[in-house]
Amino acid sequence: MVFNSYTFVVFFAVVLGLHHLRLPWWTRKLNLLLASYLFYMAWNPPFVLLLWVSTVADWYIARGLQRTEAPGRRRLLLLATLGVNLGLLVFFKYGNFALENFTWLMGSLGVSYSPVALDIVLPVGISFYTFQTLSYTLDVYLRRGKPWHSFLDYALYVTFFPQLVAGPIVRSAQFLPQCVEPRRATAHELGWGLALMVLGLFEKVVLADGFLAPVVEVYYDAAVLPDAAGAWIGTLAFAGQIFCDFAGYSTIAIGSAMCLGFELPDNFRFPYAAMGFSDFWRRWHISLSTWLRDYLYIPLGGNRHGQVRTYVNLSLTMLLGGLWHGASWNFVVWGALHGLYLVLERGLKVLLVNAGWAKSGLALSLGRIGTFVLVCFAWIFFRADTLPRSTGIVAAMVGLGETTAVLPISDAAWLGLGVALGVVALQWAMKDATVETVAARTPWWALAFGLAIMLAGIVMMPGEDRAFIYFQF
Repeated sequence: MVFNSYTFVVFFAVVLGLHHLRLPWWTRKLNLLLASYLFYMAWNPPFVLLLWVSTVADWYIARGLQRTEAPGRRRLLLLATLGVNLGLLVFFKYGNFALENFTWLMGSLGVSYSPVALDIVLPVGISFYTFQTLSYTLDVYLRRGKPWHSFLDYALYVTFFPQLVAGPIVRSAQFLPQCVEPRRATAHELGWGLALMVLGLFEKVVLADGFLAPVVEVYYDAAVLPDAAGAWIGTLAFAGQIFCDFAGYSTIAIGSAMCLGFELPDNFRFPYAAMGFSDFWRRWHISLSTWLRDYLYIPLGGNRHGQVRTYVNLSLTMLLGGLWHGASWNFVVWGALHGLYLVLERGLKVLLVNAGWAKSGLALSLGRIGTFVLVCFAWIFFRADTLPRSTGIVAAMVGLGETTAVLPISDAAWLGLGVALGVVALQWAMKDATVETVAARTPWWALAFGLAIMLAGIVMMPGEDRAFIYFQF
């Protein structure tokens, strides 16, 4: 069941109606939990067992951590939670990848090895709910929090359907306190939540799927490599597509949670207006970047042990962040590039400060343009199917491609390019604002007209229905 389907519209209407009945708070939370399981089982019912394993294991491990002060026992419990969560994630997400690379390594050493294909199916959302349950036990282990008193609340935290399969990755301290008192959206919250859902669906259905995805597929999925113009158009279109697709999902998740009276954290803050890559990761997939910071970068030592160690920690964090996205060398390269960007940025800042250019208007403008262009180069490895195709598109973009084909630039491609650049321009204009502040300054009739246009576009947009990109992670 996906947000951009009529099935979800019916499902959400029923859930919303049940949630607003005059029922005890415990009953309404149970309704939300059962609805969340139903939502997840709509993809592949047996995989709900994995969700239950993570939920139950971390519930009891956290309680064990709270009951003991013995360092050795606490470390064993820590290894248990890492083993359960990361073990499931590694097997289902990286099992095929590991086997393929081991087979290649044996072949390169002259050893003939033909294993039975594992054909492992990736459970939807496993990367997201694994990090969410893991953060709960890690917070207890690090003494940042205590085990929650209600298993129902905790199970709902793990399974809450608006953000279950593609985030935002919510911390227990953000969600669980909201389960204490009965929650029902006010009229204002309900209206704002529905408006956010419309905005998110417009980003996904109209912009990402309608205008941008077909352009990306022309240049990235063709049998031949594109020429320089095609490579640039396809890459810029993908930059717009992945933002509208993923930010659209997060916006729908936040809006649907708000309709139920719950608050989820922001996941995007106009990332293509970022000034540098530290700023980019403060604006893009915020729930993941802060998770990696708090549970990986800082425990590795952060920036507390000298410059070289800081660079190593940054690189390793982004490398693993890339691998989190998928079992592919392309994602490893994507993460490594962002690690390299962060390292180079630190050195460049020192030079700019010493030269007195750090706050000049020219430096800021060039910094934003340079950040966006380099982010786009990294997106190539995120989108292309293979590493050779990625390097071929990079070569085409810089004029070094040898095997290229001049693919026709259709009117749809020019329109897609215009939409992508419009998304970037809008983010530049709103870089210091929020959707809420802009809406507050806009007359009600203009907001109503805009929402009506978006709804009409959602209903009338022809074309293929596509799953959200981050469902594959």
